[in-house]
Amino acid sequence: MRRMAPVRVLAVTLAVFSTITPQIARAVDPAPLPSEKSALPSNIVIGFVGGFVSHDNQHHGPVRLAQKIRPDFPKDAYVKVFENRHRKSAYEAILRLLDTNRDGLLSAEEKARARIVLFGQSWGASAAVLLARDLRRQGIPVLLTVQVDSVAKLWQEDSVIPDNVAEAVNFYQPHGVIHGRSQIKAADPSKTDILGNYLIDYKKNPVQCPQASWFDRVFTPDHMQSECDPHLWSQIETLVRQRLSPRDASATASATPPNSQP
Repeated sequence: MRRMAPVRVLAVTLAVFSTITPQIARAVDPAPLPSEKSALPSNIVIGFVGGFVSHDNQHHGPVRLAQKIRPDFPKDAYVKVFENRHRKSAYEAILRLLDTNRDGLLSAEEKARARIVLFGQSWGASAAVLLARDLRRQGIPVLLTVQVDSVAKLWQEDSVIPDNVAEAVNFYQPHGVIHGRSQIKAADPSKTDILGNYLIDYKKNPVQCPQASWFDRVFTPDHMQSECDPHLWSQIETLVRQRLSPRDASATASATPPNSQP
């Protein structure tokens, strides 16, 4: 922290606290875990919001994406958004979902049947990579990780994608005191395909975020736009659907945003 410029420290601190909402109530979890022996969910899709944003804040891209794809997936699919600080809860949820015989242990077969997609924005993007790394230690594969303007906490590393991830993609914008990581790489390129590091320039192509806070509008406008950019999140939706929907299983090519630059 001592290495950071005082202005950046102040901006990051204020940006974090500006996302805290006074609401204490939480929506009913739309994707409850099974409590008894059952079949493996066809798909597990987990997203993370950034900062201290609530997991059910509908003004943020990860939440809207989950809400949009959930009705179109099979009823046994698990689609849920977590706060980035609750990565452990997401990890434990995945282990319970994969443990179909409820013996407390994951067999090689249970691990091999995993169909997992992880995504997030800002601190949430970093959480998605860290969760993939947690799953690697258990030998659990991940189909896809998606990072949007990824910002790692001081003790985290979000640039190297672990070799249990089949595909990974990174979207970033370069402006402001808070901006995303510009490049990710594979720990093992023979096992992980980096679909691209895509630059999105909101100075050239701004988007409107009517629900954003005044602080975000003034101090972190570009980072803010990565949360609510409908075109960007539509591209991510396409990537997720291509990897998980049976009818799109043959579509393995990445969807490159027209306004993005690799």
